[in-house]
Order: sequence, then C-alpha cells, then structure tokens
Amino acid sequence: MKKAKVALIELQNINKSYVIGEQPLQVLKQVNLTINKGDYLSIMGPSGSGKSTLLNMIGMLDRPDNGEYKLANKSTVTINEEARALLRRDHVGFIFQNFHLIPRLTAQENAELPLMLAGISAKIRRARVNNVFARLGILDRAAHLPKQLSGGQLQRVAIARAMVMEPDILLADEPTGNLDQRSGLEVIELLEELNQQGITLIMVTHDQQLGNRANRQLTMVDGKITQDISANVIAR
Repeated sequence: MKKAKVALIELQNINKSYVIGEQPLQVLKQVNLTINKGDYLSIMGPSGSGKSTLLNMIGMLDRPDNGEYKLANKSTVTINEEARALLRRDHVGFIFQNFHLIPRLTAQENAELPLMLAGISAKIRRARVNNVFARLGILDRAAHLPKQLSGGQLQRVAIARAMVMEPDILLADEPTGNLDQRSGLEVIELLEELNQQGITLIMVTHDQQLGNRANRQLTMVDGKITQDISANVIAR
C-alpha cells in the first residue's frame, strides 16, 4: 500500500518586501506552497526572482510581512525568535554555495559546531560526526583544515555539518555553484541519496539540467511561483 503524503511545509499567501534606498521592493508575492515529507524539489528562475528569499523563508532565516507559514504543523509566524531557532535546529539543515566553513577549525570541528551549540557532549559529538563523515567518504579528512581540502571535500564537510542534527529538511542554495562538473555531480548524487533515505531536499539552482533531476520543479518569476511541474499546475 502506498504511504499517504504528510505535509511538512505549508506557506499561505506569503509576501515579503525589502527597502532598497527609499523604495520598497517586493520579492515574494502571494506565495502558496505545500511541500510533503520526503519531497525532492528544485526552485529555478532568473536572478532576482525570489528563489533564495523563498529558501530563507522556509528555513526561518526571515519572516514574512504577512501570510502563514507552518512547519511540521506548527505556526512559525507568531512565535518568538527563540522558539523559531529551536524549530530550525530540530528540523532544518542548510547547505550553501560558499561552504561557510571556519578556516581555523578542522573539518571535524566545523561539522561539530551545531552539536556544540546544542550542548551535546564532546564524546557524542565526535561519534556522530565520525559516523556522518564515514557515510560521506571523508573520515580520513577529519583532522584537515579547510585550506587542505578540495572543493568537493569542502562541500561534503558542509553537508555533514547540516546532517549532524539529523534534520527532516535539507535546504541547498546553489550547492554545486563553486564546484567543477565532476565534484558537482558527486555532491548532487550524495544529496539525492539522502533524499532517498527520507530527508526532504529543497534546492535552489540556476542550472536547468540540475533542476530537472528533482521530482518536483518550481519556476519563480518576479516573486511568484509560476510553474509547478510535478503537480501539473500553473500558479496564478
């Protein structure tokens, strides 16, 4: 029997504006979006279309001007920043184009940071990171500094850092943007393997070929979702 889909992310009538100079710029316009647990979703569109803003909204790095956003059936709009931070910690992992690793820390120490901030003991931190590093094929690089790692290895460390808190959701913003073609393909295949294991994967990309790998493909133009291919629906 096919499992029923479970809504993990629900956005309703989300709007977001920023003030640029003296003029407001609306970057999200009446966005409605439901993402189910285990989905593999790509978000595509031209620069300035609102892709990264939408990703930041899903990751609770930003608040909407109005509208509703529920994560795991909990409203994220009316709660305070501390409660939002706890929701983010428990559910969301971030992967960025520029890795955002701390140069003076080893790969192991970089990956341990979320666990350290969560107050988890050093013994458990090391065991959990070692387990993730082994899965990602970089256990032998644990003691290396970022400057001693290749681009693909740097991104694997960043993925490990996102995975150690065992999130339901991985948000990837141009995860292959700074990688060569071979390393980029290895990283995407790794992320897809994690998705097959049940993690919800949401990826922003400018690469149409990369975006087409996703089971569900959104297109954004001028702050609106204009196409949702898997659902065969043209957004209005």
